[in-house]
Amino acid sequence: HLAQGKAEFFRVDVGDGVSLDAWMMKPPGFDSTRTYPILFQVYGEPAAQTVRDAWGGNSWLWHLMLTQQGYIVASVDNRGTPAPRGRAWRKALLDQFGALRVHDQATAAKVIARRSYIDSARVGVWGWSGGGSSTLHLMFRAPDVYRMGMSVAPVPDVRNYDTIYQERYVGLPSTDSLAYRDASAINFVDGLKGDLLVVHGSGDDNVHFQGTEQLINAMIGAGKAF
Repeated sequence: HLAQGKAEFFRVDVGDGVSLDAWMMKPPGFDSTRTYPILFQVYGEPAAQTVRDAWGGNSWLWHLMLTQQGYIVASVDNRGTPAPRGRAWRKALLDQFGALRVHDQATAAKVIARRSYIDSARVGVWGWSGGGSSTLHLMFRAPDVYRMGMSVAPVPDVRNYDTIYQERYVGLPSTDSLAYRDASAINFVDGLKGDLLVVHGSGDDNVHFQGTEQLINAMIGAGKAF
């Protein structure tokens, strides 16, 4: 039998009347007088939610293992994710594909990290695909919130991804260049302060490896260790 800590669903107030859905897994033997590091799982794009009352598969098993090691694991769905929260919620990401994720996720992380049992100096984030992209945005654009990040198979520049997906949210490169810049984390590498791990399979036929090669070139050019 593997000991499990308490898991809970809750909402986070990020201001302007917006509350975000979240969950948190605590370590077994949780002690509210101690402080714990926290790792956020992020996705943050219109194709999926992370905050669902459903079996989490391999990610849940990995998160459960992390709680055994003394980590709190949490996740927040920002605006634009496919939650049943209405039209304005779904359309909020339009033309601010990067900035809105950064605002909602980083604000929620700061609010949650104010809890007395969380070490606000040891906040991490990880995600895969769109979550890998979100991780890059958060590490580059909210570097005072996140100490470390793990970005798996990210889309660092949305010009490299499927038109049928990207053009819904950021328009056309020829007419919406500011939206494309905001959506592409590769433009913000100068902000990196924390520890960043980038993972990408060279045979990826959806999120192509070339984007991560471009990201690596940009980070080396900016003198950033990763």
